[in-house]
Amino acid sequence: MKAPIYDFIKRYAESDTERLHMPAHKGKSILGCEPYDLTEIKGADSLYEADGIIKESEQNASSLFGCPTFYSTEGSSLCIRAMLFLAKKRGVKKILAGANAHKTFVQACALLDIAVEWLYSENYLSLDINPTQLEKAIKESAPDALYITTPDYLGNLCDVKVIGEICEKYGILFLVDCAHGAYLKFLPNSLYPTDLGAHMCCSSAHKTLPCLTGGAYLHVKNEEWATQAKDALALFGSTSPSYLILASLDKANSFLNDGYKEILKGFIEKVENLKKKLRTNGYSLFEKEALKITICTKAYGYSGTEFGEILRGKGIEPEFCDNDFCVLMLNVGNDLLKIERALLSIKAKKPIILFPPTVKKRERVISAKEALFSESEEIDVKESLGRVVSEITIGCPPAVPLITCGEKIDETVIKCLTYYGIKKIKVIR
Repeated sequence: MKAPIYDFIKRYAESDTERLHMPAHKGKSILGCEPYDLTEIKGADSLYEADGIIKESEQNASSLFGCPTFYSTEGSSLCIRAMLFLAKKRGVKKILAGANAHKTFVQACALLDIAVEWLYSENYLSLDINPTQLEKAIKESAPDALYITTPDYLGNLCDVKVIGEICEKYGILFLVDCAHGAYLKFLPNSLYPTDLGAHMCCSSAHKTLPCLTGGAYLHVKNEEWATQAKDALALFGSTSPSYLILASLDKANSFLNDGYKEILKGFIEKVENLKKKLRTNGYSLFEKEALKITICTKAYGYSGTEFGEILRGKGIEPEFCDNDFCVLMLNVGNDLLKIERALLSIKAKKPIILFPPTVKKRERVISAKEALFSESEEIDVKESLGRVVSEITIGCPPAVPLITCGEKIDETVIKCLTYYGIKKIKVIR
């Protein structure tokens, strides 16, 4: 499989062309990567009006993923906004969504004035969807679409096939944030959402494939809707997309096409062996997906943050830690032996019996759009009882809000915010 973007950039970098165009570094290797950093010069194509090397590369990606596929250099966040815009153009006014959605989803729905009904779970970062309960929720709320996050931040996987069949039964759109699951397409039996019934999904290539940070895909199953995907991405995207990121997406196609499935299969088998050893040695693991190890650290006698610090002292940097979990994201480049030695060298202590507060249904006072555009002020969480949230300020990771724009803060919310160390919150003035 060719890599037309990468090949063009390489030829240009090796040429003796005097660059009288952006960027300002002019290809001079001061930092080291400048020669390969371009803008939309002649022959380089244009991301949102692609008819040359970018179009060819995206067609290569489309053949790998089995449906129309479009590049983002601004992560899955850009793809989520575009996906929701396309849904809005299809007449979607209300979405039923898992409450563990990324904050980008909440903000995009607010901007597009799409109403959201939430599916709640015990843990705000993870959601198991019961088919019976899902059908009940669809009947009660009568949404135009369903939006779920799978895999989620803790590594839980939803049964996308069953959920897709339910969406088809009720005639609603099925949208999936698969940011953490680009590799699912390359399992022996694909678990990719667009293979299992999703109408649209996004995935972050940089999270689980060998691409630079910011590289992501938007997948649109319907050929007619796919013709509008570029306009949707351009509506929210920068007019200066990174060619370094584009080149990494482009170059990844040949890597994925050339034996990656077998490499991935062998690596996952080794990861499963590691997980068995961890469980045998007293570890409690949460995740269902192959490329995460999510440790329930309290069962091992540590808070997640404390456990993360111990790992850092052993030369290992986790993806995410909170009071309850330590999340390790793996891929084929990881040294599993080093990880195994570090984890097995940590001695178990007396389990910590302290359960996180449960996230319950929140009361909506005004629309998310109205709240987002209201005058706001930042106050202490402990003084926020009865106030209405205006903006989402939670950082990434995990970028999953405990309460969203236009919702009222009650005592349960304050307990949750306090438990997760959030001290300030923006509310309507």
